[in-house]
Amino acid sequence: MKIKELIFATGNIHKAEEASRILGFTVKTASEDVIKNTPEENGDTFKDNALIKAKYLYETTGLACFSEDSGLEVEYLGGKPGVKTARFAGDNATHESNNLLLLQKLENIIHRDARFVACICYIDKEGKTAFFEGSVRGTIAEKIRGEKGFGYDPVFIPEGHLQSFAELGPEIKDQISHRKIALQKLKEFLLEHE
Repeated sequence: MKIKELIFATGNIHKAEEASRILGFTVKTASEDVIKNTPEENGDTFKDNALIKAKYLYETTGLACFSEDSGLEVEYLGGKPGVKTARFAGDNATHESNNLLLLQKLENIIHRDARFVACICYIDKEGKTAFFEGSVRGTIAEKIRGEKGFGYDPVFIPEGHLQSFAELGPEIKDQISHRKIALQKLKEFLLEHE
């Protein structure tokens, strides 16, 4: 694989670090200016939003790049928060406010099945796009647990485990997460095509 670094359409340093660990090469976040001017993510699906971000980054830089849109789908809530995962508790939501709202909506609910979904859009230097998806099933904990993750990691217990992603830490999360599965597919694609 010729690629030694790639630009990621994100301002989230945690996601970039996670992608670097999984892909095995340097992943740089887009510049603050680019992130600030990214068009609104108003797609109906994770794929739509991933394309919006990747297309804008490619058109702005002219470089091969990728974006990722991911979120949490809770069965009891009809798949919500879904594409509004980051803004579940409103436009100025924090990780904590999103988690607290989710726990509030599931208070006294037994059926707590959920899944994390990730969709990656890769655009090569010629402007061709490819998509890669990953998902991981699990349940929503009854309270916030652990401090090693971000986003909904403190309330999501992946299938086959008794601890939340935030308790399990990056070593285990990197092996089983929705983003890991999608990034692994991207890595295999790059090994074959770049």
